[in-house]
Amino acid sequence: MSPDAQDEAPEVEVVDPAPEVEVVDPAEAPQAQAPAQETVMDPAKLLRIASMVRQLLDDTRQAPLDEGGRRRLTEIYQRSVNELGESISKDLKEELAELAPPLEGNPSESEIRIAQAQLVGWLEGLFHGIQAAMFAQQSAARAQFEELRRRGLPGGQPGPDGQIPGQPDASQPRGQYL
Repeated sequence: MSPDAQDEAPEVEVVDPAPEVEVVDPAEAPQAQAPAQETVMDPAKLLRIASMVRQLLDDTRQAPLDEGGRRRLTEIYQRSVNELGESISKDLKEELAELAPPLEGNPSESEIRIAQAQLVGWLEGLFHGIQAAMFAQQSAARAQFEELRRRGLPGGQPGPDGQIPGQPDASQPRGQYL
């Protein structure tokens, strides 16, 4: 090789290899700190309040509200938000407080309707989240069940006394019970 060819050779840079990635089964992974879980403590109460707020929103769209009606709807809205807060976890309660702030002063019809619509929308989102979580749990359980079926169930192994667990003892009478 000529000295000029060595000068024209490309430089080679040594780079650290990519970091290794280890795939770990979530069941075997150490649990450092479980994240806060969104929970509903009283789903029946949540459904009743959601149904009532939705019905009030539908009813108030159809009729004009006088001063007394607005005051009453404001009270119902505030009480509904407070009751909902008692039946959900802390993180959901914080989210609810941000998205459904208290109505202050003497709110107009449109302010009350907007607040109620926000509350109904938040509740519907919560219900969709619950449904999605339930679907995911069912899918995981179904996959786990299918894995067990695919592997096959282990056969009963005789114990030290020769008895197979789950099978009646030879000394026990067999027959139909009337």
